Order: sequence, then C-alpha cells, then structure tokens
Amino acid sequence: MSTWLNGSIQPQFRTIDGLSIRFAESDDRGDHALLLSPWPESLFAFEPTWARLAERAHLVAIDLPGFGHSQRGDSLLSPRAMGEFIIRAADAFELEDPHVVGPDIGTAAALFAAALYPGRLRSLVVGSGGTAFPLQLGSALKEWVEAPDLEAYRDADPRKIVDGALTADIERYAMPDYVREDFLSSYEGDRFVESMRYVRTYPTQLPMLRDLLPEIQTPVQIIAGVRDPAVPPVNAEFLQARLPNSKLDMIDTGHFAWEDGADEYAALVTSWWDGGYATGGSAAP
Repeated sequence: MSTWLNGSIQPQFRTIDGLSIRFAESDDRGDHALLLSPWPESLFAFEPTWARLAERAHLVAIDLPGFGHSQRGDSLLSPRAMGEFIIRAADAFELEDPHVVGPDIGTAAALFAAALYPGRLRSLVVGSGGTAFPLQLGSALKEWVEAPDLEAYRDADPRKIVDGALTADIERYAMPDYVREDFLSSYEGDRFVESMRYVRTYPTQLPMLRDLLPEIQTPVQIIAGVRDPAVPPVNAEFLQARLPNSKLDMIDTGHFAWEDGADEYAALVTSWWDGGYATGGSAAP
C-alpha cells in the first residue's frame, strides 16, 4: 500500500525476520528502489530528495535494524550480516531487481549484498561510508571504532551526541523540526551506544569486503562529499579503484551529501536510474 502523501514520507511498520522494521513507500511507478537509512539519522534523511526520487521509481525506504526506529537485532550489527538482511527485506517487499541507495552505513552493507547475491540487485548508489582498509576515518568516528569498549559512552546523553553530529556537519540543509526530533528520538536510551557496534566491526569486516570488491559486477554509483570530516573521500576513491563497474561523483558538501547537496544528489541518482547504470560505469585499472 502506498504511503506517499503530498511528496512527504509517511512511515509505518512491518515485521521482517521477527523484527519490527520501520519503512515508508511511494506510489508504485517505474523501477523498484530500496533506500537504506544513514547513521545517526533515519529514513527521514531522504525527506529533501523523496518527491524527486519518487517521480522516477517506486521507493521503499527502511530504517535498518538497530537504526532509526527499527528494532535491533544484535546478530545483524555488521555490514555482512546487514547485507544479508537487505536481500531479505527486498524479498519481503517483493522488490524484483531493485536499485539500492545506501549512503553512510548502508554502503558496506549494500556492497556485501551485491557480492553475496550476484544479479539480485540492479544497481547500487553508495558513498559516505567507511570502506577503505587500512581504516581511513575522521577522528571522532575512528575513536568510536577503536575504543577498547563502549562503557565510556553509556552515560553520555545520546540526544546530545546525535544533535552535535548534525549541528557540526550539516551546513546548508534547513532541517525541519520534526525531522530533527525523529533523528534524536531514534537513538534514545541505549540505542545509540548499541548502534556503535556496527561500525566497531569495520576492522574485521572491511578487509573481507576489500577482497570481494573486484568480483562485484553490479553497477555502482559512488557519491561522496568533498569535505566529509567523518568519512574522508579516500573511501570513495578506494571503491572506484576496485569496483569493475563504477562511477564516482563528488559533491561540494561535508558528510551529509544527501541533505546538504540534495538537488545534486537527486539529479545524480535519477540520472543513474534513467540509464546511467547501464552505460556509466568505468572499468577499474
């Protein structure tokens, strides 16, 4: 059932793999596209691009398990396991041959999904997520990944952590109050500190992904912010150098390219869907 109303996101819930998963869906038109929430945000991260993307495809946006307002599954808090879940989510929504848009934490998960299930996904749009190994991360994210344990973060106010990340890194997007509140409430209680477990698997998961990248034949559009302080552009360049069918575009933004560069981001995605994925990939050296 469509939940697209006047171009805005209307979330609801369904059960997938025994977990309560929040999603939003647009009118059923064109190809299918599965949109994955970034961190520390939610599916409302797609609010500034939603109407334009929905003109070109049938959208299903989900909060990945443990992120946004979806129920956590501890066994899914790694890119490879989340990649497996992406395929099960596509099956649950009966999305045949979908495009996947997975910025931030969705990047490594979507790439694992494409590597493990060749031919299941039509194309990927990724970027702004940690992929390079040895790790190439901004100081705050690197600290979260490499901290000996999570105990030091359990007493911190998660709303302040999330609000601080949004305030520091979002430069131009005039975020509506209801969107900001959705992001803040997504990580209340222990939800933020537990979500950190996902990125803390990078030291073991990203070497595995690195070895799989040359085998991925799925077309991949990489979009990243030129001035990303959390996930430096070297991560995007790392992907393009190893993926055999990829295209890289850099936007003049910080980390949150899908919001601060919403117009350009939407234009790149829709151009990719309109046929760029079939012709725009460049062979890796």
